[in-house]
Amino acid sequence: MTDLKLSRRTYLSVLGLLGISSWIVPSLALAKKLEAMEAIAKIVGSNPIRDGRVKLIIPPLVESGNLVVLKLSIESPMTANDYVKAVHVIAEGNPLPNIFTAYFTPRSGRAELTTRVRLADSQRVWAVAQMSDGSFWQGYADTLVTLSACTEMV
Repeated sequence: MTDLKLSRRTYLSVLGLLGISSWIVPSLALAKKLEAMEAIAKIVGSNPIRDGRVKLIIPPLVESGNLVVLKLSIESPMTANDYVKAVHVIAEGNPLPNIFTAYFTPRSGRAELTTRVRLADSQRVWAVAQMSDGSFWQGYADTLVTLSACTEMV
């Protein structure tokens, strides 16, 4: 029987080929822009996406990505014939690009929400609104997530 010894580098390379490396190196699991665009494509299908009507506000600079305030509003009369059906929020730097989906009806009154989200890193966040007429509108915001400047002195 032969004794097979693997170096750490070889072992990690083999894990990478098996698709297991994202368990060990979390940064490899982050959704990149391509994955975020694929998530948006799954939502809209072959429909075109227009810019405008969607206003997404997140702070341009946050100290920690644990609780980032996100404000969202979509221009719509919110009538029985013209309203926002859903808004999908996508982050291109999170482990999973789809952060959340919110649903609206004409009885919602306004298509607005404020919440807190978790962002893994500095990134662009997209909001894609699906209207009752089948059209899609988008807006986005960029944020820079920094590390805490506080240090403990010993």
